[in-house]
Amino acid sequence: MANSGVISYIALGSNIGEREENLDTAIDLLHHAESIEVKGVSAYYNTAPVGYINQPDFLNAVVAVKTVLDPHALLEICQDIEKKLKRIRTIRWGPRIIDVDILLYGDKVIDDTELTIPHPRMHERDFVLTPLCDIAPEVIHPVLGVTMDELRKKN
Repeated sequence: MANSGVISYIALGSNIGEREENLDTAIDLLHHAESIEVKGVSAYYNTAPVGYINQPDFLNAVVAVKTVLDPHALLEICQDIEKKLKRIRTIRWGPRIIDVDILLYGDKVIDDTELTIPHPRMHERDFVLTPLCDIAPEVIHPVLGVTMDELRKKN
């Protein structure tokens, strides 16, 4: 994968169990997934929940990966990681052992029944923008046309 592939950014979050270990495991699974090369990992950030607030704080990070997979195949790997870590979906925005979301896939814009890229609420969320700016402050939001750093400063 030396010169081919697309850079994608993936958000991770956990607020159940050993949060740091959950993020470490998800990153390790990304690292060992076929056709994915981890290029960068942000710091881990402790953040208050958003939406459904009656739950423990989250630990959040963003991972940069280079991949030759198409966006839907990358989504399958992200969902597979959630399954391997035994994520159970009960309450929308509720507690979870792991959340693995594609934020950006190159400069592609996708909106279908399975996948929306860029992530529809990423530009509103400090818990996404802060770690994303650790590793990609100059990346431009493909719909809004501004850098991640500019978005973070607006929040």
